[in-house]
Amino acid sequence: MRVLSLEADGFRNLTDIRMQPSPDLNLIFGNNAQGKTNLLEAIWSCTGCRSFRGAREKDYIRMKSPAMHLKMRFRDSRREQEIQIHLARGEGKQKKILLNGVPLKGGSGLFSQFQCVSFSPDDRELIRSGPEKRRGFMDLCGSQLTPAMLGCLRRFDQLTAQRNAVLKQIQLGKAQERDLADWDYQLAAHGSLLTCLRYAYLQQLSAVCEQLYARITDGSEKLSVRYHSNLFRNSEIPEKPTAEMQQYYYEQLRRSAADDIRLGFTAKGAGRDDFTCRIGGLSVRDFGSQGQQKSLALVLKLAQAAVFYENKDETPVILLDDVMGELDAQRQKLVYEIVQDMQIFLTTPQPEAVGKVPEGHAYCMENGSLIQQ
Repeated sequence: MRVLSLEADGFRNLTDIRMQPSPDLNLIFGNNAQGKTNLLEAIWSCTGCRSFRGAREKDYIRMKSPAMHLKMRFRDSRREQEIQIHLARGEGKQKKILLNGVPLKGGSGLFSQFQCVSFSPDDRELIRSGPEKRRGFMDLCGSQLTPAMLGCLRRFDQLTAQRNAVLKQIQLGKAQERDLADWDYQLAAHGSLLTCLRYAYLQQLSAVCEQLYARITDGSEKLSVRYHSNLFRNSEIPEKPTAEMQQYYYEQLRRSAADDIRLGFTAKGAGRDDFTCRIGGLSVRDFGSQGQQKSLALVLKLAQAAVFYENKDETPVILLDDVMGELDAQRQKLVYEIVQDMQIFLTTPQPEAVGKVPEGHAYCMENGSLIQQ
């Protein structure tokens, strides 16, 4: 997959950006707060996913600007396509998304068409934070490979929210425990499927992660990445959910109903799943050094790209936001080896800090404007 051209105006501080990037490496350099990360965020927004910076859509629009506009042409292994996104301030329906000139109702229609893998220093929170961030990572990665997972995840989240609403109604005396039954049946079916899909993906991811980490450490440290279901042992998770699995899930929801009513939310099921990373048997989150946590975050993202390529026979676009300068020569070499067949957008305030880079284009970002060198 390759970005062929990008136009951006009014997206954060970006002003009249027009670029035809290299199919290989695109080095974007410049001082801090000039718009380098904004450019990567603009590319990422064309996936239809929420910003990797956690920003709200209204924050995309440049201050004092009435609107922002993005236009991107890209090519995958089958054809060329074009994405346009227009977002304006004010009330009413102010967002327009076009894919090849056809209006879309939302960003989900872009997700299956254009895929990126982004890596920034904030991704260390994958290791240091709580389970929610790691679940989000699994769900994003798995949905890139299996579109059905995205639909399952959305329905699971909807059902969980509806069940939680009933729990609060029961607390107020406006509903009864038996009113949970229908939601529990549906939640058990979708939660079982989501567990199977996550587990299948993490099996692939963990194998690649363990190999890459061994390469980084010359085999001196052994990494293990394991899925942790809130309800099932890994040995009990089948390739596809069975009637027995769904029944067990349902029974666990029924048994926890009294506690859930007291708490006001659903405390059992796939909404509490996680994965753990251990080096030498010790949790990297709890006992890993900063260097180990940094290396593991990098390995997770590289493995995401490698697994996508292996399954789809298609390369994602790689967005590296100010990370290469923090890596030693060995880790930089590993990054370039893994993504050597992929299109890369790499930002840095110091071009000399990113080591020997592949052939490509270099751009200077200054006050939201891009100048090709």
